Amino acid sequence: MNVCELVRTSCQRAAEHFVSVEINDDALATLSADLAGDPLLQDVFDDQTASDGDAAEGTALLVFALDAINFGSGYHDIIRKRPGLSGAVTMATSFREYVDYTGPLTGERLRRMTVTDCSQIFGQELDDGASGELMSRFASALNDLGHWLADSDDSALAAIDAANHDAPTLAGNLTAMPFFRDVEVLNGSQVHFYKRAQITAADLARELPHLELKRLSELTAFADNLVPHVLRVDGVLRYDDDLGRRIDERQLLEPGSAEEVEIRAAGVVVVEELATRLDHRAMDIDLALWTRGGQPTYKAVPRHRARSVFY
Repeated sequence: MNVCELVRTSCQRAAEHFVSVEINDDALATLSADLAGDPLLQDVFDDQTASDGDAAEGTALLVFALDAINFGSGYHDIIRKRPGLSGAVTMATSFREYVDYTGPLTGERLRRMTVTDCSQIFGQELDDGASGELMSRFASALNDLGHWLADSDDSALAAIDAANHDAPTLAGNLTAMPFFRDVEVLNGSQVHFYKRAQITAADLARELPHLELKRLSELTAFADNLVPHVLRVDGVLRYDDDLGRRIDERQLLEPGSAEEVEIRAAGVVVVEELATRLDHRAMDIDLALWTRGGQPTYKAVPRHRARSVFY
């Protein structure tokens, strides 16, 4: 099985033994009907205009790098954010500005990135606590990406060529890096997520549609903490009293704990069901729900947080 099939089957298997999380079928049907008219559930890949080679290489490498550091939501309650921006947007904006100012990324630059560099790029303190830990993890993630790209002569486009422009294959190749190897254990069985490996393929398809990545419909939901949160607020996911209380009190969940794995797996299972009912790709359903999560109704309610390298 490719990585997408592993995610799909292992999450469905995990759902058969949930203890703390329940899927409300009636609310799921209501959400399905509501999403049917969502403007985001349209074909976003009509524009096949090609970029010149250097521009495409720079864009692809930036996408790889942004997704290499596309984690840290469990730290967003303590990091320094830009006014009016979320933690995720703060980090992405800071990195884009860094690249705009210093020039296109290279594999060598990524391999030499230090914790101090990350502290300066992202505007975070190098303390002995969570902020310093996140910057250390960002540096490791960018170093890993630089070493991974070395196998493709430091070319992002060559790495895509090596995967034959196939989204599941590219996602699988990315799991050679530890922070992309997103697998947990629940009730003695492995549960695969590969959130950032899959979202990298989707982001490349959206940023560079002329690359014509294949089998995008096989990508699953990108298991994080926002899509399950939206599903909880909309009544599709129900948590047991203890889990719900801890989340509402903004207590951190332990990465890889049974409750955290159940929440993420439930998000994947629900998005798969919505994709089937609405005849849309899971990646587009995920985007619609993720975008919905930015609305005040959802931001007013605490979501689960875990200090993980996977989301």
